[in-house]
Amino acid sequence: MIGLQIDEKVALLTIDRPDKANSLTAKMLRELTAKLEELAVSDCRAVILTGAGRVFSAGADLDEARNDGLAKSPEWERLSARMASMPCLTVAALNGTLAGGAFGMVLACDLRLAVPEAKFFYPVMKLGFLPQPSDPRRLAALIGPARAKMILMAGARIDAAEARDWGLIDRIVPAEELNAAATGLAADCAAVSAGHVAAIKKMTDQP
Repeated sequence: MIGLQIDEKVALLTIDRPDKANSLTAKMLRELTAKLEELAVSDCRAVILTGAGRVFSAGADLDEARNDGLAKSPEWERLSARMASMPCLTVAALNGTLAGGAFGMVLACDLRLAVPEAKFFYPVMKLGFLPQPSDPRRLAALIGPARAKMILMAGARIDAAEARDWGLIDRIVPAEELNAAATGLAADCAAVSAGHVAAIKKMTDQP
């Protein structure tokens, strides 16, 4: 349920469970982390993260969240930490709605694109769960503490235009152009050495 294609030193990582709104199981979280581990030590210059179908990810698989404690699993934090520490450019190409725990890996990406139809919500207050430990900090760094509380505490559900205005995403791109736009952002990185990509990323990530 996790696809990986590599072309011209750019990796396309796809959550492929469209019949379940790309909801994530523990196994899928581990697989995503494992694939990022492999890419981190490869000559890959950029990773594009996307989903199959019309939803990027609905977050945790509900059956596992209810019965197996998936919502509290450390696998979410491992995945977002691995994404955040990737030495290459990371781009989230959001093909649709982003919800719940799926926020973590997206917030940890360097850049975020979304289709006009995308919606964004993280209903931890309503569901009685805590967000993953690093998610509030990364969310507040992007959109500010008050807007982070709008999403995490007030249950705000925002559309793509508002997400862009707030700084949660960087660009809105039509669905048919999404992957090409993400690949275009990776083009300069693909043309230089991995060391050069890692060096500039490290410089821009420094506080």
